[in-house]
Amino acid sequence: MQSALKRSNAGAALCTAGSNWEVKSARSSPICGAMQYPGESSAEHLMTFSGMRRMPGDAIELFSLRQFLSRNECEGLIARIDAQRRPSTIADANGDNAFRTSETCDLDHHDPLVAALNAKLAWISGINPAFGEPLQGQRYAPGQEFKAHTDYFEPGGADFDQFCAVSGQRTWTFMVYLNPVSAGGGTLFGELGRTFMPEQGTLLAWNNRTADGQVNPATLHQGLPVRRGIKYVITRWYRERPWA
Repeated sequence: MQSALKRSNAGAALCTAGSNWEVKSARSSPICGAMQYPGESSAEHLMTFSGMRRMPGDAIELFSLRQFLSRNECEGLIARIDAQRRPSTIADANGDNAFRTSETCDLDHHDPLVAALNAKLAWISGINPAFGEPLQGQRYAPGQEFKAHTDYFEPGGADFDQFCAVSGQRTWTFMVYLNPVSAGGGTLFGELGRTFMPEQGTLLAWNNRTADGQVNPATLHQGLPVRRGIKYVITRWYRERPWA
């Protein structure tokens, strides 16, 4: 399976050579002008990509794109996650030790595969890579899950200042499924009544904020327990200010 990332509008500059992606100027396109702030993507930008789908309704800006990553890219990332995984953690501990039971891998941005993916995410998001957190991989074995949560940090929460004082709040989430799962493991957006099942190479992207820049509780979502198989995803979160 080949990656199927194509623009239906040739407004931004990208050089590709095989699987190598180089962002020339992710924000030089007129389309990128639809972004109100540097750490944001926009519906106008995302919908210029062939095959991009937007979830109906106004509660949340949520998009999906099949075949964003190729089989080879997915398998390479899975190997890296398996080799470097650690227990996942949460902000604002709630006393529930079973709240997030997955494992996480902090991917090396110097790795050519990871660097290429970061550039590819910058291209599709329209966001300067400097505003992105380091790319992470997650692994869910049978029985593991991530209970209902939001990706933004709760304003006023115990850990808000620790995580947001320098780079600000999370703005957009870009997540890619790396493999299909035999049973379970879907991503449930409860407010929307919609569950996305893992499909190799499929991208999910959503805005963690509302149009006025406030955090959006409708983005509450859950990584449902895996019943059979192992689930792998990669995630990149973007911030209001450059990552530091």
